[in-house]
Amino acid sequence: MRKVLLATVSAFSIFVLASCGGNSGDSGSKPANPYTSQTAAEAAAGPVSGEAIFKKTCITCHQANGQGVPNTFPPIAKSDFIADREKTITQVIKGKSGELVVNGVKYNNVMPPQPLKDEEIAAVLTYVYSNFGNSGNPVTVDEVKAIRAKL
Repeated sequence: MRKVLLATVSAFSIFVLASCGGNSGDSGSKPANPYTSQTAAEAAAGPVSGEAIFKKTCITCHQANGQGVPNTFPPIAKSDFIADREKTITQVIKGKSGELVVNGVKYNNVMPPQPLKDEEIAAVLTYVYSNFGNSGNPVTVDEVKAIRAKL
């Protein structure tokens, strides 16, 4: 029974990891710096939507309600982990594997680095900080740039 459960969890984790992340695809000419510049098509489309990025990039693991998947992916709803903004931004940029404690519960899984531009990271984290029962100031592009520069 334990082998079946382990195989099921492993297969689910592989599926989720394969579906996590992603980027907006080829929407025009590539910017000189892929982390800080929008293409002409993106700039014409208007501001970056944190909610849209969340729905495309984060929802598979953290779920539409931010509750995560019990014993697999941690919640971002009312999360004590995201109180450390630098750690949160770093994790989005670099990813993380291994043990993580959120709201007193241990998780041991993988979050792959997210191939998002600084503007997208700022937008999606601002969305997370202002939803799911969280509270926090907006994340700025300059804040993300400063943390990325230290990595």
